[in-house]
Amino acid sequence: MSKFGIIEDTLFIPLLGRIYASERYPHILYDKSALSLKLQLPLTEQPHQSQYTLLASACRAANMDRFVRNFLTRKSDGAIVQLGCGLETAYFRCDNGRTLWYALDLPHVIDFRKELLGEPEREHLIAGDAFSETWIHRIRTELPHTPLLVTAGGLFHYFEETQILRLFRMLAAYGNIELVFDAVSSTGLLMIQKKYMKQVGHSNVQMFFCGGYRPGVGHQNRLSTSGPYRRTLLLPYPQNRAEIIHTAQHEAF
Repeated sequence: MSKFGIIEDTLFIPLLGRIYASERYPHILYDKSALSLKLQLPLTEQPHQSQYTLLASACRAANMDRFVRNFLTRKSDGAIVQLGCGLETAYFRCDNGRTLWYALDLPHVIDFRKELLGEPEREHLIAGDAFSETWIHRIRTELPHTPLLVTAGGLFHYFEETQILRLFRMLAAYGNIELVFDAVSSTGLLMIQKKYMKQVGHSNVQMFFCGGYRPGVGHQNRLSTSGPYRRTLLLPYPQNRAEIIHTAQHEAF
């Protein structure tokens, strides 16, 4: 794991959650591909996680899966783009046998992912920066009119709001795109930084972006209180845990 930076190293956290749920609570999430990775990774070196944190990761993946499947039902000719893909295995859980998938992350993460998961026939790996225009330009060159669902699970917490809004505006220029991502409230973000990230051995990770509103508590980004965004509270989550999934059509930007 030393080959990764602080942020990239967190890619093991959601994987552990999917393994845990698959073994103990498959009705929440069953991920055969995650289970297959269990013996290939030094997961025993990971700091202890509570059931709460493990299931929170699994529930986020299950909720993201619902959005992906819904999109593919509505737009069977669409394609899926995963930003900050890490070791996400949604392709193996949600693929319908004909959709094109793109998985984007930093070059060394993509190399590690390819080593463990290979590169399936219809999942194309892209090494690059999620906030660079290079990847969307490439995809739109290959698929100029295809409806796209861009997912960003567990990614935006680590970046400033200005970067994220710039990404939204960039995507708006490329037409027919839906975006789904998760965010916690400002209170939840503080809890993650002070307790959760410390528990999993990443107390020095900086986190910035949050959603939702609680009067008098911390910074609130504009997405939480204004703008034509549709917000959905997704359940089930472990008690006292609720992440917000924001979705937006390209016309809204």
